[in-house]
Amino acid sequence: MFRHVHTTASQWQDAARVAVAALGPLSNPDVLAFLYVSNRFAAEMDALLAYLRQHTGIQHWVGTVGMGLCSTGQESYEEGGLVLLVTDIPDSQFQLIPNLATRVDRFLAPSSAWRRQAGAHFGVIHGDPSNAETPRLIESLANGMDPGFLVGGLSSSETTLPQLCDRVVSGGISGVMFASTVEVTTGLSQGCSLIGQRHEVTEGERNIILEIDDRPAMDVFEEEIGEVLARDLSRVGGFIFAALPIAGSDTGDYLVRNLVGVDPENRILAIGDYVHPGMSIQFARRDGQTARDDLIRMLADTRARAGKQVRGGLYFSCLGRGRQLFGEESAEMRLVQQQLGDIPLAGFYANGEIFHNRLYGYTGILTLFH
Repeated sequence: MFRHVHTTASQWQDAARVAVAALGPLSNPDVLAFLYVSNRFAAEMDALLAYLRQHTGIQHWVGTVGMGLCSTGQESYEEGGLVLLVTDIPDSQFQLIPNLATRVDRFLAPSSAWRRQAGAHFGVIHGDPSNAETPRLIESLANGMDPGFLVGGLSSSETTLPQLCDRVVSGGISGVMFASTVEVTTGLSQGCSLIGQRHEVTEGERNIILEIDDRPAMDVFEEEIGEVLARDLSRVGGFIFAALPIAGSDTGDYLVRNLVGVDPENRILAIGDYVHPGMSIQFARRDGQTARDDLIRMLADTRARAGKQVRGGLYFSCLGRGRQLFGEESAEMRLVQQQLGDIPLAGFYANGEIFHNRLYGYTGILTLFH
């Protein structure tokens, strides 16, 4: 079975000692471990990794830094801390994905023989939000795995953005790919609810939307959000978002993107993604009750599809969720615990979430190993 530890402390040495003691002796350290550390410990990632490797004997580590950490029934934010998940997956059943900052063929080419033999199509990755190429790298890696399915999240920190891939790296995407003998089930939960109708961008460039349905973009936007919000546009920030439907999705999936600017005078909108004429767009609002209902739905569905006994899991949630959306006292992770039970679970609050081959926002992404 997997084991997990979530501990907080003002010094990384104290957190590491507690974690090692809580794990106890490992009968087989030749396995993979996931490690997520708080923003406060980001600069000490090298020393923390060295300590854990020395005192557990585990050589293979994957993870990153988060401004919030999560585990079974627990969330932690400002304080220093770490959460780790020790799996029972031997190194014959996975390959690490090294730091890829500009191209993914540096991993895909040398791993092709192993991927074919192992039937490897699933991976867990972490990414650098400051690299403008990160969305493209995610898509290229997933598509290059022929086909591939990725889950993960972008590092979140007020300082440095380290990732772990047997050593501390940064600047790109990194993680681990699993053989088909490692059985997983995944699920995604949205944190927003759609409003209004689906529309078409008829004029736009870069991230600026000039016209929707051949009308000024702000005209359509104000109609959809309603008269009250339209009279006070200062209230839409962090509450109303652009929703970009995913073409071909049979589950109605959509990508949530921030509104980064509204221009009532020129009647245009700016969103946190590139736009082009002909693309679909809808709007969405952040909705705590809808998010709660959808999370319960996703958890129940993913647990049912996993079927047999679950060994452990990973959970990646958005910084805009957690206490911001579900409330204090670890409300989101206690809800996860209520639905899944006390399985070993680890994760962090990310600056963007990865599911399949895309970068999402305001979502919760669950992976169960069984």
